[in-house]
Amino acid sequence: MKDIDWSNLSFGYMRTDYNVRCYYRDGKWGELELCSEETLNIHMAATCLHYGQEAFEGLKAYRGKDGKIRVFRPEANAERLQSTCEGILMPELPTEKFCEAVKKVVKANERFIPPYESGASLYIRPLLIGVGAQVGVHPASEYLFVIFVTPVGPYFKGGFATNPYVIIREFDRAAPLGTGRYKVGGNYAASLRANKMAHDAGYASEFYLDAKEKKYIDECGAANFFGIKDNTYVTPLSSSILPSITNRSLMQLAEDMGLKVERRPIAEEELETFEEAGACGTAAVISPIERIDDLENHKSYVISKDGQPGPWCEKLYHKLRAIQYGDEADPYGWVTVID
Repeated sequence: MKDIDWSNLSFGYMRTDYNVRCYYRDGKWGELELCSEETLNIHMAATCLHYGQEAFEGLKAYRGKDGKIRVFRPEANAERLQSTCEGILMPELPTEKFCEAVKKVVKANERFIPPYESGASLYIRPLLIGVGAQVGVHPASEYLFVIFVTPVGPYFKGGFATNPYVIIREFDRAAPLGTGRYKVGGNYAASLRANKMAHDAGYASEFYLDAKEKKYIDECGAANFFGIKDNTYVTPLSSSILPSITNRSLMQLAEDMGLKVERRPIAEEELETFEEAGACGTAAVISPIERIDDLENHKSYVISKDGQPGPWCEKLYHKLRAIQYGDEADPYGWVTVID
């Protein structure tokens, strides 16, 4: 792949050689199929188009210094997809089949995996949609599971650098007892206007408070929030937050590095007490937070006084990346090596 400028890739879509597909019909999953077509031929009355029966995941494959290809925690993505399926009445794809599909699509597109130290990785996007025709509001009887891949650069242009966020109160990403904890497209559609408002005002992303009382920290755009103070890693506990696999991994690393870990409600005012904070997710791993502005109340919570990532964010970021790329041992069994 000599024609790809690996070190200058954006976080966007690029055509690759193959995707993997699997149909659910007559109450059972079929065989995995390798496909080179980029489009889907689905019925105009498919439930994914009308009633939002749609779920997706995001994970990455990395090429190590040793040339081996590693995928980070595919089983955890399979489990989260199963949780979403339970939430919106879609058939659960078995973990074994999910992981087999991941391996198959990564192997088939091996030439698109960026080289080690290019700062890029292979993004893996599993998608599950209701394709059965339905006019009444009911679950479909037929479903399609697809995985495609694309090489991507850093989610934020500056890579691992601090970013400013802004609290947006006009819109909620998810209702307290709604679909916030599931990875469904509707949550992202609900965030588009707030996200545009934040970008237009010069911020990296929007920052949500809880939808019920507007008192507690919820999410940073499409990422989980964590703050560090008094030797403690603190992350919000809420029924409307998507359980981030990256956050789960960082909590484990933080504990093993000697930090206490707390999952609990975090009031907005507590932002001024954090020594460090970050937004975390598959795309950016950690995006350290410089400040969070509350324009409505004329407040600015400055977290990074010098505009640089803090020492704990640095340690956690580099440790997780080292495990993902195979530079350090993986005592947790998080990495799947693809032969």
